[in-house]
Amino acid sequence: MITIQNLSIDLGTFSLRDINLTVAAGNYGVLMGKTGCGKTTVLEAICGLRSIKSGQIHLAGRDVTKLKPAERRVGFVPQEGALFTTMSVRRNIGFALSIRRWPKKAIQERIGFLAESIGITHLLDRKPEGLSGGERQRVALARALSFEPPILCLDEPLSALDDDTRAEMCRLLQSITKNTGVTTLHITHNREEAVRLANQIFLFDEGRIKEISHEQVIRPVGEMG
Repeated sequence: MITIQNLSIDLGTFSLRDINLTVAAGNYGVLMGKTGCGKTTVLEAICGLRSIKSGQIHLAGRDVTKLKPAERRVGFVPQEGALFTTMSVRRNIGFALSIRRWPKKAIQERIGFLAESIGITHLLDRKPEGLSGGERQRVALARALSFEPPILCLDEPLSALDDDTRAEMCRLLQSITKNTGVTTLHITHNREEAVRLANQIFLFDEGRIKEISHEQVIRPVGEMG
């Protein structure tokens, strides 16, 4: 479960006040809203990458409000993946396991399992440079899932992909989240993604997050009620 309660954040001249959101355990939540409303800021606060002024964050039954990012057990896929360009795909996937001091054999087994599951075994010895957008996002997803996190946060991971690749990634995300049971929060502007992937859909509007129905998503954002 992902729960944020009365979250307040100050970021220069931008601020958020008393933000609340709950994604049920095992659900796929999608957060929508206009550019600049604070969606990514909230996601980064959940991951521990953004300081908060007040409020509480609970993840998978733990109060993580004051924990460091690595202690929160959150898999995070930022926009465009943000892979380590000097590392091979194999090392990108295994990075989080290395810093957690997993045994080398266990790391290689986990990398092999994820690569096969996500369809990137043939890419393991390549560098990120030269990979297609879809390939980079598959690698970023494998890296985020490497340490078996109970929580997965995705910041517009499919925004730069063409329609066919986006459809492939949607199918992959559906399969991964179903098979792992990971609780997911995914930011997107794409209504089709939201309807296709989400158990719960949230709209960030006028400084508040509210849950909306799938039917409401097909209406223009300004008309969502």
